[in-house]
Amino acid sequence: MITVKQAAEKWGVTVRRVQGLCKEGKIKGAVRWERTWMIPDYAVLPKRSNEEKPHLPMPKKCPFLDMTSLYGEAGKAEESSSLLVNNPEARVLFDAQISYRRGEIDKVYDRARYFLSAHSGFYAILGGGMLLALCAIWKGDIHLWNEAKRHICEAPCDTKEEREIISLALAIIDSSVYDNKDFPEWFLRGCFDALPPDAHPSAKVFYIKYLYMAAFGVASKQVEVEGISGLALMRMIPNTIEPLISQAVVDKTVIPEIFLRLSCAVAYHNSGQRELAIEHIDKALSLVLPDGLYGIIVEYIRHFDGLLEERLELIDTNAIILVKELYKTYSVGWARLSGAVRNRYIASNLTSREREVAKLAAFGFTTREISSLLYISESTVKQTVLRVVQKTGVKDRSEFSSIL
Repeated sequence: MITVKQAAEKWGVTVRRVQGLCKEGKIKGAVRWERTWMIPDYAVLPKRSNEEKPHLPMPKKCPFLDMTSLYGEAGKAEESSSLLVNNPEARVLFDAQISYRRGEIDKVYDRARYFLSAHSGFYAILGGGMLLALCAIWKGDIHLWNEAKRHICEAPCDTKEEREIISLALAIIDSSVYDNKDFPEWFLRGCFDALPPDAHPSAKVFYIKYLYMAAFGVASKQVEVEGISGLALMRMIPNTIEPLISQAVVDKTVIPEIFLRLSCAVAYHNSGQRELAIEHIDKALSLVLPDGLYGIIVEYIRHFDGLLEERLELIDTNAIILVKELYKTYSVGWARLSGAVRNRYIASNLTSREREVAKLAAFGFTTREISSLLYISESTVKQTVLRVVQKTGVKDRSEFSSIL
């Protein structure tokens, strides 16, 4: 929060005008504090009634500005933000999205509420709704999740292209909790012709998440695909992701590159290709650390059975402490919300080793095979399986796929 004087200096207007706007309720989020006003540092100066103009269009037609070429170099988030100085609405939205990547959820929640109360335009409302949905994941709040989806659906779109962007936005947030029942048909095919080019990088990232969901479902026998079984589809996914990573490098889109590298690393890790997984993890971390985008790492920890944390600890001992603290909050919230959305129980109390053993068991590996893969005794495998059963309340290892 900033003072009236600070806001006046920031906007180049008089203190008296700022005070008047606060009294009239025209500065969203401003609150009375004793004899003065406190104003959100992200608030935008309202226009005078005789100088009202249509809101400036967003510089990129995309649900996530930070996933476009606006953010094209690791460690340059603040510099990228400064380039939006003449588009204050876009700048606040971009900064909020970067804050989310850093795991600064309270700050993100405030910005989301600001956009949704300001009624400022299609992309601003859409962005606010998406940020609110992402906050709901961290909070494990199904009511907040449903509210956020209503805001997204009610964004004031005027064109077919904007309607398709709403469909993309819903697919993006649904994929975050592994719910694919409402994905549009064109998204399932990976055909993004209906979208503006600015939205393609983010669409590719979440399409890959959809493919991973399918591969995991096949491997754990939750999904049947004719002619494909076991880890066959999982082993094929990197062949799709690797070219997209190369394109992200060429396009200078940092956030999509991070997501794609980590998704590729997960597929390699699940396929037993540890060195290839480490290669992509380390490259992703080199992009994450300069701007402290720890929230992205947190989203992927549960998929790596301790490998991601191991690599981060080797590189930055301070960062691993922060990431582990963030993960405590995220893992509980994600499991609660994902379970509520999909009407199932998701375990959040398993250790990395317990989750790894449970995952391999869900993939159909025998006790002996798990013992060989993890270099532990068969007795240890059996004890770990028993602990997972006791912690989660499932009947036996045949139900492990339902809790992961």
